[in-house]
Amino acid sequence: MSLQDRLEKLELSSSEDEHGMDVIDEVLDEEDIAAKEAQKQRAAALDHIEKTYGLTTIPDNNIDLLPADNELTSDIPLDTTYIDLVHLKITSLEDLQLERFLKLESINLRDNLITSLHALKRLPHKELLVELDFYDNRIKHISSHISEFINLENLDLSFNNIKHIKHVNTLTKLENLYFVQNRISKIENIENLINLTNLELGGNKIENIENLDSLVNLQQLWLGQNKISKLQNLSMLSNLRILSIQSNRIEKIEGLEGLHSLEELYLSHNRISKIEGLSTLRNLRVLDITSNSITKLENLEKLTELTDFWCSYNKLSDYSNVANALSNCKKLETVYFEGNPLQLNDPTGYRRKLRLCFGPQLEKIDALYLKQS
Repeated sequence: MSLQDRLEKLELSSSEDEHGMDVIDEVLDEEDIAAKEAQKQRAAALDHIEKTYGLTTIPDNNIDLLPADNELTSDIPLDTTYIDLVHLKITSLEDLQLERFLKLESINLRDNLITSLHALKRLPHKELLVELDFYDNRIKHISSHISEFINLENLDLSFNNIKHIKHVNTLTKLENLYFVQNRISKIENIENLINLTNLELGGNKIENIENLDSLVNLQQLWLGQNKISKLQNLSMLSNLRILSIQSNRIEKIEGLEGLHSLEELYLSHNRISKIEGLSTLRNLRVLDITSNSITKLENLEKLTELTDFWCSYNKLSDYSNVANALSNCKKLETVYFEGNPLQLNDPTGYRRKLRLCFGPQLEKIDALYLKQS
């Protein structure tokens, strides 16, 4: 059976258990090796043709020349603790020969053309690594060898083509995990990451908030630009300080009762029509409900620590309602109301009327600082 046939058979299988994903992982690693061998064979064939027929390659002096991948690490001291090779069009992790560096603690290969992490298995002292950064490459799957970096604290695989979160559940010392802008549809295989403080999953295809209960030390959760329709399964995250879930399909503010430490809540660009479910968030400082369908302000009287209220592009038209609803927010410094009937129907008097609503404590309206009288 050919390699392609094996892949198609695996992809069509209805079972997606961890064993099946491991098999796919190894098949893709084999595919990567086979592709590189085919590339070498093509290069040899072209070289043979050129020599046989006396062909001459005409150099283009305007080409932006970059060193071959295997030359990029040739001048780096062997006792270095970090590799930083950014925006160099690197395609081959193997050719970098990172196994020569025995004291590596950090690898940064951002903004390259890497498609596979298979070569990480060659690193001799994986226990020393605390940071791996492959932001903005062309990685499609997470190699099983990632699981061997047991002391890893920071892992960034943002802006790749990853569909499944896997092989990270053994990395129990992880503090920061980034999967921004991939093709992930499910939050999974992170239950053991109890030391995680920051999880970024924005720009994916996630539909449900799930499998987060054990992440009791999580302080930041970024879920913007997904397909989430319901706020749920967040009650155990008592240490969460920042929750960002903008640009989703949320219709109701709910399920936040246990987030007593929450300081910043971002709900812009959803389908919310009513402000509710916030009364227990006594430490909230920033509330963003920009670009929803809010017709009046309500249920904000408990938010006495609020300093920033962003409510642009809704349907507010009553200054009295605005003033009364936020009257308990004595620390309010910044408000955004542009794009509401408040501003659209009276652009000239809009800022003056808001100043009358909030008094001298207000410092900024719609990103513009107020002149102090």
